[in-house]
Amino acid sequence: MTNIRKLKYPIGRFRKKTDATPEMVRDWVKEISTFPDKLINEVIDLTEEQLDARYRPEGWTIRQVIHHCADSHMNSFIRLKLALTEDRPVVKPYYENLWAELEDSTEMPIDSSLKILEGVHARWAKLLNNLTEAQLSKVFIHPEHGTCITIKHDLVTYAWHGNHHLAHIKEGKKRNNWL
Repeated sequence: MTNIRKLKYPIGRFRKKTDATPEMVRDWVKEISTFPDKLINEVIDLTEEQLDARYRPEGWTIRQVIHHCADSHMNSFIRLKLALTEDRPVVKPYYENLWAELEDSTEMPIDSSLKILEGVHARWAKLLNNLTEAQLSKVFIHPEHGTCITIKHDLVTYAWHGNHHLAHIKEGKKRNNWL
């Protein structure tokens, strides 16, 4: 029997980091900056049939995961810019599960989302590499839970997020013997 929790969270659930050293921040920024290359290396040789396979039972297809990463990471980049340029902005949430069911996520080739990720991550890393401690502490407000989220917290969240979805793809490839 397959452990569905392990399939959902192959690298474990996200854990908030309350104390972050400058070295940890640099590591997280590196994760953000290298994510597109890691993703491309994992998916570049997959066939259309493989891209349309689910990475786990009742999960998204690999194609949907790739498009989701583009959607999610664009949103995070915009939230960063809002937090840097406004005082405690309230960001707009989006329904990722509904976005993943739209035709651009279920039917389009992955190259457009891979290009989006390359561009967004290059710009994202440029900003993140040049933030002061005060800027890392700037916040945006997420209306779903009404909480203030610091740029630093969002950074660690998205460093985890990329690795989380990379692990989904790797595990899906392994389970399907596509290695």
